Amino acid sequence: MRRHAPRRILGVLATATLAFTLLSAAPTAGATPTAAASVASTTRSADAAAQPLSTSTPVVFVHGYTGSASNWTTAMSVFRLNGWSSSNLFAYEYNSYGNNITNAQGLATFVNTVKARTGASKVAIVNHSMGGLVSQYYLKVLGGNTSVSHLASIAGANHGTTYAGACLIYTTCQQMYPGSSFIAQITAGDETPGTTRYATWYSACDGIIIPYTSTRLDGATNNNVLCQTHIGYLTDTVVLGQIADFVAS
Repeated sequence: MRRHAPRRILGVLATATLAFTLLSAAPTAGATPTAAASVASTTRSADAAAQPLSTSTPVVFVHGYTGSASNWTTAMSVFRLNGWSSSNLFAYEYNSYGNNITNAQGLATFVNTVKARTGASKVAIVNHSMGGLVSQYYLKVLGGNTSVSHLASIAGANHGTTYAGACLIYTTCQQMYPGSSFIAQITAGDETPGTTRYATWYSACDGIIIPYTSTRLDGATNNNVLCQTHIGYLTDTVVLGQIADFVAS
C-alpha cells in the first residue's frame, strides 16, 4: 500500500510490525501499468503441465496494506514459467493510507489502461490482503466484473480483519475493520457478481486476517491452505502455481 505514520504512531504499532507489511509495502498510486521483472524459478505440477493453459489474459496484481509492486516478484516469475509474457503482467499500486473507494476507482482506470494497451477485452485480478477490498469494490460496486475474467484473492480481507484495529487512524483501516459500512457494501447480496470466476486462498496460520475465514466469498471456489502465514503466500510457489492454473482455466 506513501504517507508514512508519525514516529510515535509507528512505535505504538511496532508489534503490528511486519505484520502490516502485512497486508503487504507501497509508495504511490500507479496510474501507469508496471510490467513484471524476472526472478527465480519454480515448476508447475505434472498435472498442470499436461494441460494446455490459456495464458493470453493480462493479469493485474493488487497488493495489500503498505504493499507495492515488489510484493509480486515471485508471483510474476511463477506466471511467466506457466506461459505468460511479461508484457501481460501488471502491478497496480495505490495509497494504503487514503480511501479504498478512491483506490478502487484507480484500479478501474488502471484496468482500462491495461485493456487498451494489450487489446484484451478482460483481465484477471490477483489480490492480497487489503487488495481484496479494493478489488471487491471495483468488481461489485463499480461494475468492474464485466472487465474481469478471473478474481483470485490471496488472504484477502474480504469480510474485514480485527487486526486493522492497530491502524484505525487511517481511513483504509477503518474500512477494513469488520462491520464497517465499506465491508457491508461489498458483502451485501451477491458477493461474486457477474460471470467472473472467483477463487480464494486462506489459512488458519495466517495471523493477520482475523478471523482467517474472512477471506472466503460466497459463490467462490474457496481453498483452505493447510498452514501458511499472511506474508508467506507472496513467495509460496505452490499456491501461486495453483493461482496461475486457475487464471489459465
